[in-house]
Amino acid sequence: MQKGFVLFMFTVVLAGSNFIAAQPKSDALLQSIFQQNKNDIFNQVITNPTKYRCQVIYTQIDRDKNNAPHFKNYYFNYDPLLYFNPASTVKMPLAFLSLEKLKKLQAKGVNKLTSLQIDSSSDWQKPSFADPTSKNGFPSIAHYIKKAFLVSDNDAYNRMYQFLGQQYINRNLHSKGYKDVRITRQFMGLTPEQNRHTNQVRFINEDGTTIYRQPSAYNTDSFDFSHTVKLGKGYLDKNDSLVNEPFDFTMHNNLSLKDLHSMLQSVLFPESFPKKQRFDISSDDRQFLLQYLSQFPSETNYPKYDTSKYFDSYVKFFFNDNHSLPHNIRVFNKVGWAYGFMTDVSYVADFKNNVEFMLSATLYVNSDEILNDNKYDYETIGYPFFSQLGQTIYNHELQRSRPFKPNLSAFTIQYEQRDKSDTRPTIKDVDN
Repeated sequence: MQKGFVLFMFTVVLAGSNFIAAQPKSDALLQSIFQQNKNDIFNQVITNPTKYRCQVIYTQIDRDKNNAPHFKNYYFNYDPLLYFNPASTVKMPLAFLSLEKLKKLQAKGVNKLTSLQIDSSSDWQKPSFADPTSKNGFPSIAHYIKKAFLVSDNDAYNRMYQFLGQQYINRNLHSKGYKDVRITRQFMGLTPEQNRHTNQVRFINEDGTTIYRQPSAYNTDSFDFSHTVKLGKGYLDKNDSLVNEPFDFTMHNNLSLKDLHSMLQSVLFPESFPKKQRFDISSDDRQFLLQYLSQFPSETNYPKYDTSKYFDSYVKFFFNDNHSLPHNIRVFNKVGWAYGFMTDVSYVADFKNNVEFMLSATLYVNSDEILNDNKYDYETIGYPFFSQLGQTIYNHELQRSRPFKPNLSAFTIQYEQRDKSDTRPTIKDVDN
């Protein structure tokens, strides 16, 4: 991307509930499926998609006689111009890009498991030299990816952002065809100018000597922030004082639901995308991603999370009802929640019933229209809706006929088992 490249080819103006956008796309099949669910909360959202800024993408996957997958997308109220805050879903493309970048650095003698040190050159940058949650006590890209997927750890995102750099992130996603993506913010409360800077990163040997040093970076590329994006009727500022005007998302991260959906599909089913649109990662790194997109905190030794808080379905919104998933189902996904927005981008595999599908959805649940007050309707509307949506599509898939039974062995993973003799204390509090 050349300096001055314009990221958006359209105008988006949001103020409260008013916005200028394209006509939302809704398919009759999804509407028909939704009508079969009589749950009050589910219908409250589905019949008021504008109020809840609800968007859904459902992908049917049919295999041919050679087990090659074929995809068909169905949409509900999908509008790429309708802004939602992507929150932690941005951790997914950064994980993919981090492994892609490391593949290019193999000649330097580093990989995802290599220990690293993150330095600082300004007082607002935070260094990282140790990680007590890892087995060897040091940070690594692999460990950051694990934490980002297992419990949606925010520090892990910030460190991948610092490894990649703002310019690298956006140029590479644009080159893959995601032209309207804008990832410009760390989760550290930094200014737009500070977010353009990224820390020096050093990959090290066990004895602490440097293998490869990546210098600090500064992004000189331009972003078009002229399109105003505002929501709500008020917000709490950094001093917890109420400001009676809409909250400004204009300079926040931005991705469409379809882009997130496609990014996940391109890693799970790389052959379904042209080579130039895929993430260039090794087969070993892809297996690593498959494992931690779907592994449970209860199966993981490093980090050792408190499973009473970080239960199996903690980041599996579509199967969140009982804090656990049926033993025959695995969900390969990434969720995000912030400012009243909830998003889940998922591939679901049922190995007992030979069922597979992709499902992505985003929702806005903030009835008082005050942003930044941590008073959102996640528990009363958000989680119940996502659970109902997941069950509705899953039940439809159980009944749907397929020309050929899928062989899902490619998604059969040898997961870890928690070491019951490990007496280390569990991690009870994560910034996510």
